[in-house]
Amino acid sequence: MHLLRHTLTAAALVTTLTAAAQNDYQKSVKASYDGHIFKPEQVDPTDARVAQLKAPPGFKITKFADKLEKPRMLAVAPNGDVYVSNRDKGTVTLLRDTNKDGKADQTKQVAQADNLHGLAIKDGKLYVAAIRDLYVADIQKDGSLSPLKRLYNDLPDAGQHPNRTLNFAPDGTLYLSVGSTCNACDENNKENATLLQVKTDGSGRTVFAQGLRNTIGFGWHPRTGQLFGFDHGIDWLGDEQQHEELNEIKQGGNYGWPFVFEDGKANPADEPPGGQTYEQYAAKTVKPKLLYKAHSAPLGMVFYNGKQFPQEYQNDAIVTMHGSWNRAEPSGYKLVRVHFNQQGQPEKFEDFVTGWLVDGDKAQFGRVCGIAQHADGSILVSDDANGVIYRVAYAKK
Repeated sequence: MHLLRHTLTAAALVTTLTAAAQNDYQKSVKASYDGHIFKPEQVDPTDARVAQLKAPPGFKITKFADKLEKPRMLAVAPNGDVYVSNRDKGTVTLLRDTNKDGKADQTKQVAQADNLHGLAIKDGKLYVAAIRDLYVADIQKDGSLSPLKRLYNDLPDAGQHPNRTLNFAPDGTLYLSVGSTCNACDENNKENATLLQVKTDGSGRTVFAQGLRNTIGFGWHPRTGQLFGFDHGIDWLGDEQQHEELNEIKQGGNYGWPFVFEDGKANPADEPPGGQTYEQYAAKTVKPKLLYKAHSAPLGMVFYNGKQFPQEYQNDAIVTMHGSWNRAEPSGYKLVRVHFNQQGQPEKFEDFVTGWLVDGDKAQFGRVCGIAQHADGSILVSDDANGVIYRVAYAKK
């Protein structure tokens, strides 16, 4: 456990800010925030601890695989083969459950290059995103991959958020999320803090939406086709700010970062361009659909459309909350269900799987990260702190 409280200057917790206005005068800005660092102690994910995880009646959580060091993003092929990335080692590993008992019994590294992270499968090909590179490989009959072919080598520099993620839209368009280089700043590269549309032949890409600080998990509602994503809030604005934002992501939309957040609140550290007031800038941005507890760190998101879970889970989203570090009391460290109404709009959050925080929330044995729906209708969830992939299955009665 690590608990720390600071008195800070410009980049820290208690902040006095003086910002130059965009006109020929200067405006004094002063703002103070009280922030904290608290990282729950990491403990082993023993079978006994896994057994005490809490889920709705009828659900069971088991280990699909373990001893994987730092598994991050997941992708599942139509035949049930599972691919998992390890950003630190730059690897992609194939996991197979050949006897269909809900646990991987074959493990094989199938690719390696620096900083491999985001994964997506389309038409028998695996697409893999690194920091500045996007690769593609053919999936062979045995699950192995052909040599990686580089499609792009000029994605923006990483900075604070190097975790590029990928997903295919229902129409086959590839989307790539590029986080910000910083906590809050005016980016020089206009592809940072965006969601990009990418041509899979390597011929180019365009900015689909901007003002997204770090939207790692995103996907399309199975019935309406609307795109939703969970954006990370700014740090060092206090324990209860900035909330995580669930956005409907629209083409050409500006989602406010770094100048405004939530329902148009001002971030006094960064003034809007062109002499605009915060109110003027906020009026041009798209507001979030829902807000979630600050610093929970949503990473993976998948819309459920399988046949194993009860009917009421159809078209709802399951989100991995990786867990906070920038608040006094931890938030996250759980799976959360986002309930969507019949019109395809998000209505509320509810806990789905909890219990990775233990010992009075002073320790954790799971920082849930990537998420994917398996071919059998279960949900697979990676834990990049403890080397486990969990399987969440519903036992039909």
